[in-house]
Amino acid sequence: MPSPDKSSPDRPSAGPPSSELRDLAPEASGVAALGAAALSLFRSARELYSVFVSTLYYCVKGRREPGAVLLQMYEIGNKSLFFLTVVMGFIGMIMVFQAGQQAKRVIPDLTMLGATYLELLVRDLAASIAALMLATRVGAGIAAEIGSMVVTEQVDALRMCAADPIDYLIKPRFIASVLMTTCLIVWSAAVSFATGMITAYSMFDVSPETFMNVSLVDAGDLATGLAKCVAYGAAIPVVSGHSGLSTFGGSEGVGWATTRAVVNSSLAVIVLNMLISAAAFLIFR
Repeated sequence: MPSPDKSSPDRPSAGPPSSELRDLAPEASGVAALGAAALSLFRSARELYSVFVSTLYYCVKGRREPGAVLLQMYEIGNKSLFFLTVVMGFIGMIMVFQAGQQAKRVIPDLTMLGATYLELLVRDLAASIAALMLATRVGAGIAAEIGSMVVTEQVDALRMCAADPIDYLIKPRFIASVLMTTCLIVWSAAVSFATGMITAYSMFDVSPETFMNVSLVDAGDLATGLAKCVAYGAAIPVVSGHSGLSTFGGSEGVGWATTRAVVNSSLAVIVLNMLISAAAFLIFR
C-alpha cells in the first residue's frame, strides 16, 4: 500500500476561501498574484499525480468488486450514448459541409473529401470532441457525487473503517471510464462519418462509394487515436475525482468542485491532445 503522502487530497489544499478569510486577507496583486497562482497550479499537479499513482496501485492490489465497475460502466457508457450520438451526428454534418464549401473554392474535385475527413476523424477529431463532451457530463457527475459524500462526511466514515476513498470511489470509475470512453469514441467516429457521408451525398453529390475511402488511414493514425482514447478515459475520472475529494464548504463547495472538475477535465484533454499529437508526429512521421 502506498505510503501516506502529505500531498494527497485527503484534505482540501485549494478552493474558494470562506467569506471571513476573504474579508481579513489582503488581495494579492501583480507578481504576488502570479506567484500564488503558480504555487496553486504546482500543488494541484502534485495532488493529481498522487491520485493517479494511487489509482493505478489499487487497480492491481486493491479490492475486487466487479459489480461496482459494471455499475460505473452503465453510468458512464450507457447514459452518455444518446448525448454523444446526437452531438457527433451534428458535428459530422457541420464539418463535411464546411470542408466541402471551402474545398470548392480551391478545386472543384471533391473525390478526396471522405478520405481526408476519415483520417482527421480517426487521428484526432472523434477522440477529442467526444472526450470534451464526456468531460462535461461524466466529469461533473463524478465530482458532484464524490463532493456530496465529502460534505456529508461519508468519506470520513470510509477512512474510519480503514478504507481508502481512492480504492472505493475513484478506482471503479477509472476502470469503467477507460473501457467505455474507448467504446464511445469508436461509436462517435462511426456516427460522425455516417452523417458526413449523407451530407456529402445530399449537398455535393459525392457518392457513398467515393466518400468511403480509407486509403489515407494508416497504422499511425489508428495508434494515435487509440492512445488518445485511453489517455482521455484515464484523465477524466482522476481529475474529477480529485475535485470531488477536495470539496468543502457544504452545497456551495459541491457546486464549485463540479465547475472545477469540468474546467480541469477539459483542460487535461486539450493538454493530452497536444502531447500525444506531438509524440505521434515524431514517431510516425
